[in-house]
Amino acid sequence: MPEVTPQSIGYEVLHADVTCGARLGRLTTPHGVVDLPTFMPVGTVGTVKGVDIARVAETGAQMILGNTYHLALRPGAEVVEKLGGLHAFSGWRGPMLTDSGGFQVFSLAKRVKITEEGATFQSHLDGSPLHLTPEESIRIQEQLGSDIAMQLDHVIALPAKRDAIADAMERSVRWAARCRQAATRVGQSVFAIVQGGLEEDLRRESAERLVELGFAGYAIGGLSVGETMDQMLRTLEATTPALPQDRPRYLMGVGRPEDLLASIERGIDMFDCVMPTRNGRNALAFTDEGPLRLRNECHAADPRPLEEACPCPACQHSRGYLRHLFQAKEMLGPILLSIHNLTYYQRLMAGAREAIAADRFSQYHAEKKAGWSVGRLA
Repeated sequence: MPEVTPQSIGYEVLHADVTCGARLGRLTTPHGVVDLPTFMPVGTVGTVKGVDIARVAETGAQMILGNTYHLALRPGAEVVEKLGGLHAFSGWRGPMLTDSGGFQVFSLAKRVKITEEGATFQSHLDGSPLHLTPEESIRIQEQLGSDIAMQLDHVIALPAKRDAIADAMERSVRWAARCRQAATRVGQSVFAIVQGGLEEDLRRESAERLVELGFAGYAIGGLSVGETMDQMLRTLEATTPALPQDRPRYLMGVGRPEDLLASIERGIDMFDCVMPTRNGRNALAFTDEGPLRLRNECHAADPRPLEEACPCPACQHSRGYLRHLFQAKEMLGPILLSIHNLTYYQRLMAGAREAIAADRFSQYHAEKKAGWSVGRLA
């Protein structure tokens, strides 16, 4: 495999579960160590929405994610750099990863024009243009100062015609090479992103070509954009064997608890998603007995916490009180449920790591699935 430069992270597999493809690993970065598998809370604009940094750390999170597109628009990468980089700007002292803006190619499709040179966005804030090339994406991420920078990639919605999927995959590989060439910051490593839609041969081709280029880690992108869970898992099964064992694997934007465990079983190490906080703001709590909708009347006089064993501040209160906060439109409700959901995800990851170390991840996964299926959407 080609030498990876600049290379500022270390990765090692500590144990491979004998019951499945799950891996226990350690990611070493300039800002600390991350135990894998891990879930990264999403701090798109330099904050995990509604939760201050100290509380994010208390959930057990070891690494968070920021976004190139959004931070470039506001406050601007130059401002963040002048204020000491994204770590100092946000107050998060641990490892950070920045997305490249590639997801916004999909999510803001009506506001972007794609050429071989890059992506030109019409700002969702004021309509001004933002021209994001692979080189510019890396330059901005170097100004932000994250530990891991993602390549700029071309993400398209699914389903799509094979020709369109192949075109986006090919462009993503070319952009990956340009990102690798543009990277100069000491202390920051670049991850490549495998594309190819649901076409298994295109996924394998993308992975193989990116591995030939040589990157510090490899992400699987372009999922959670309309496909079924079965389709996603088949895509992972086709892709992960083509990725090197000695590099971390990151599944981008996928975030239901059942998705995380099924993906870990197939060799994925890293995750991010807005789902814990977005659902928390909308009165949905994740638990081992399935999700709870706290606006439902059945919780009005319920004295129980969301979960007996959960140490989060939300679980110091009754379900009835938490429901009252939402009914009264009190901002504390969304804050507390966001913290609970982030804590739940970190507890899920900690349990997964313990299970892998004991060669019982398949059993752990089955136990969690059984609890979620018995529970009802209350």
